[in-house]
Amino acid sequence: MAVLVTGGAGYIGSHMVWALLDAGEDVVVLDRLSTGFRWAVAPEARFYMGDAGDETLLQQVFAENDIDAIIHFAGSVVVPESIVHPLEYYENNTSKTRMLLAAAVKAGIPHFVFSSTAAVYGTQESAVPVRESVTPRPESPYGVSKLMSEMMLRDTAQAHAFSYVALRYFNVAGADPKGRAGQSTVGATHLIKVACEAALGRRASIDVYGTDYNTPDGTGVRDYIHVSDLVEAHLRALAYLRQGGVSLTANCGYGQGYSVLQVLQAVMRVHGGRFGVRYAPRRAGDPASIVADPSLAREALGWVPSHDDLDGIVRNALDWEEHLARKNSYDIESMHQMLASARF
Repeated sequence: MAVLVTGGAGYIGSHMVWALLDAGEDVVVLDRLSTGFRWAVAPEARFYMGDAGDETLLQQVFAENDIDAIIHFAGSVVVPESIVHPLEYYENNTSKTRMLLAAAVKAGIPHFVFSSTAAVYGTQESAVPVRESVTPRPESPYGVSKLMSEMMLRDTAQAHAFSYVALRYFNVAGADPKGRAGQSTVGATHLIKVACEAALGRRASIDVYGTDYNTPDGTGVRDYIHVSDLVEAHLRALAYLRQGGVSLTANCGYGQGYSVLQVLQAVMRVHGGRFGVRYAPRRAGDPASIVADPSLAREALGWVPSHDDLDGIVRNALDWEEHLARKNSYDIESMHQMLASARF
């Protein structure tokens, strides 16, 4: 049996592909490469270029591969962008998930692991840390688009021979400790990646959005989870479903929050240098604080994190940024050599 990974050329998806292969799984990747990279996909995986909402392509993928599970990462993930372009987020995150679900049900694929988000919670001032049982209050089209997809999963599981695990990610960061994958998206908005780029001189400075939140230092507080621990939660979810587990929704975080300023201090500490910091007003859709209660994932899935250390997360992220710098330098030099030897 094989596992289909949508968005498998992206940040989290590429790590997932490596983890599945390490576990001995047969892996199929579907990605349109809008933000991912073909080189980021492990060579042992079978790759299809295309959209997770393309019904004809999905029929081909399902016909050519014996797939029993889908891990669905494909989608758009930038909160401020979703506020400016809400219909694009409802199209890419909600409508295309519906199309993928319909194709999976038609093909008789019984297991589905869904990439959801803590953005479904919005501000939960009376629930710290936040549990899955609280009433969702998404404050952005991104959060709403993911919550709508969760609702479709729930209804699909009630109507068909189909089960799912929806994992609500908190703030994912870091890179594969083996150096095989990392956050490579151009113009990424993830705080730790942006801070690492600033530390290495690839950005002139970093912006801090909001210094007047009701938090210890006035900046937003988030629960940062290492990408390797996150993909381990997906492996556990896959095993859980294959063993007959009932559908569930679970948080993926550590239960420990760090402010924006604490993260910047960690990057400066690990890197050993300073970089420019600019202060800007709050952004729409950003809650003051959001920290996970990960008890359900630990209890139901048997998930035990092994990278719960902010400095370690930053160290892996910095290592990956240095790798990207070397790779880009090599790619440019190779292009120059090719052009120099070409005959026109």
